[in-house]
Order: sequence, then C-alpha cells, then structure tokens
Amino acid sequence: MLKKVAVLLVLVPFIIVVMASDPDPINDFCIANSADNSFSCNNSSTATVEDFTFSGIKFPGNFKKTGFYSVAVNSNVFPGLNTLGVSFVRADFDVGGVNVPHFHPRATEVAFVLEGKIYSGFVDTKNKVFAKVLEKGEVMVFPRGLMHFQMNVGDGHATILGSFDSQNPGLVRIPNAVFGSEINEELLEKAFGLSSKELSRLKKRFSAS
Repeated sequence: MLKKVAVLLVLVPFIIVVMASDPDPINDFCIANSADNSFSCNNSSTATVEDFTFSGIKFPGNFKKTGFYSVAVNSNVFPGLNTLGVSFVRADFDVGGVNVPHFHPRATEVAFVLEGKIYSGFVDTKNKVFAKVLEKGEVMVFPRGLMHFQMNVGDGHATILGSFDSQNPGLVRIPNAVFGSEINEELLEKAFGLSSKELSRLKKRFSAS
C-alpha cells in the first residue's frame, strides 16, 4: 500500500503538468468544421491553398476615426491556423493614436514595428514599468498575462505586427473591462476616487466602444 502511495505521489505532478499543456497536433493540419468546434476537422482532401493564405492585412485599417485600428488574424478568418497554437495581429496608429492598456490571458506577444515610432511597454506584477520608444524594425515582447500598451509618438502613421503563441490569445482592454462592464458603481467610485458624474462619463465612453 505504501509503495502504491509513493508511486502516486511521483506521478500526480507529472499528470497535472501534462493535463495543463495544450496537446500537440496529431494531423498535418485541421481546417475546422465550424468556429464553434475548432477541433472537429474537415476531411483534409477538401483543403485548398486558400485555407493557408490570408490577405486581409495588406492595407491599413480605418484608424482615422479613433486613432487606432487593429485586425486580428486568427482561425476564424484564417482557417489554416486552427490547432497550430499561433495567431497574428496588425495594428495601425494615427499620430498620437493609443492602444489602451490591455492584456492577453492566454498568450505571449511579440510586436514588430513595421512603420513609425511607438512608445511601447508593459507592467509586471511588482508594478515596474518596462517601456521605451521603438522605431521601425525594432521588436518588443509582452509576457503572457501582463498589461501592456502602445502610443504613436512619431509625426506620421505607424504600424505594428504582433504574433502570439496561442490560437486564441484572448484580449482584455482595461478601460472597457472596468468601466464598460456591470461592476457595481459604488465600488468603482470608491476604488478610483471618482464622483458619480465622472464615473458616468467614463461608463458612457467605454460602454459604447
């Protein structure tokens, strides 16, 4: 009996680690039957080269309205990515445009500045800020789950290309999550030292975005 317990104590941590990891692909690729069931694959004989190419980020998005526009390149729009554990984003900034503080709960991001000058950084769990101005051709990494941000500090349009080590990195924009959700208003007023008028203005702004 003691021997069995000892074996279990050795195996349990290993089992937990295995269960916590994403499985490796068991096929060359998996073009999903539907967005609701990404692990149910179509017959591979029906795949075409169009499933493995994407042209939706050839040109800038409409960033003029808000100063910032991004296009996520995931398996919903690019079927060939399904089950491969990667995804992509293109972000375009007008002069002064901001990508608000946000985080990706399921992925690390590597951002490459394709054009312009971007003030870019993240904050760790000790509230230390790691930030600098990145210029064309430079790269920055944002560790998984840590809040990060970008702002165009140049005198022209700027573009970032970002890659993720997850098919579905998730996106939580801090202002929208805090002021655009149904969190109790009294709590928010006390937490941020806001008046009801100030809070109402913030809720109106971020609920609509």
